[in-house]
Amino acid sequence: MSTSPSTDRIELMQTFVRIVEAGSLSAAAVQLGTTQPTVSRRLQQLERSLGLTLLQRSTHAMNLTEDGARCFERAKELVANWEALDTDLRGAGDEPQGTLRVVVPHAFGQQHLVKPLTEYIRRYPRVTVEWLLHDRTPDFIADAVDCAIHVGDVSDPSLVAIRLAQVPRIVVAAPSVLAGGRMPDHPCEMGALPWLSIRQYYRNQIVLTHGGTGETHRLAFRPLLSTDSLYALRSATLLGLGLAITSGWIVADDLAQGRLVHLAPQWRAAPLPMTLIYPYASHYPAKLRRFVEIVREAVPAVMGEEPGSLIAPPFAGGNKL
Repeated sequence: MSTSPSTDRIELMQTFVRIVEAGSLSAAAVQLGTTQPTVSRRLQQLERSLGLTLLQRSTHAMNLTEDGARCFERAKELVANWEALDTDLRGAGDEPQGTLRVVVPHAFGQQHLVKPLTEYIRRYPRVTVEWLLHDRTPDFIADAVDCAIHVGDVSDPSLVAIRLAQVPRIVVAAPSVLAGGRMPDHPCEMGALPWLSIRQYYRNQIVLTHGGTGETHRLAFRPLLSTDSLYALRSATLLGLGLAITSGWIVADDLAQGRLVHLAPQWRAAPLPMTLIYPYASHYPAKLRRFVEIVREAVPAVMGEEPGSLIAPPFAGGNKL
């Protein structure tokens, strides 16, 4: 068989890398914005051109062959070098411009994230930003959204997800809720107290873990109030309506001033991941690439952590970020 043109071979390698990283042909097709038959055809073409079997496929599993494992490592390097060359050739003339639409959570979008947003706008004056406050994952296509900052797990295989920070969660209450009683130091002492919940993350039960021993305790309750707003949860907690699991940063001043108390401080709910998400694409505009750079650097520092790590890789398979 004749050798494919180099540009075609690069595309085949990109597809192969994406298949391995996505874990299936169907997931790779979603991420590449194409069909599963197209992805399968590209894989077969690459195997024929190399004269090797790269993947062993069955109804329920897909595994790299020994040749496939070697090819995968070299293909990742080749794809990364190709994309680095592409970026270098586009160079500094690729100036961010246009309108960037970003969806951010209400609470973080009004406080913590405004500083990196301001830095971005000042650094790239040819970009205007639509800063949209929603506590939900957007429909990127229908809403014409470039990227979003999301708190909670990300399971959509069509999205790149960059972990920015962890959001710690603690149990708090107004002093009046305790009515002068003993401060609980174990979750089992909290079950009889009134509870509030935030629907996106917990509703009528929560698992708390002891920071020292690793012991876990599942606490079930019937909340007096369930809301989808972190600010509404905080306000109701301040008014003494009940206990709540909330992000530590949003109640830091309330705890310092004695308006709220931290119950059973050795026990915490699992922290929530904060991620920057955007759809896979064959090319990303400069306005998005530069925003990602600033957010990856700034947000972890704001939250007191190291710069974010990838949950899903933005470089593989033609994603020039």
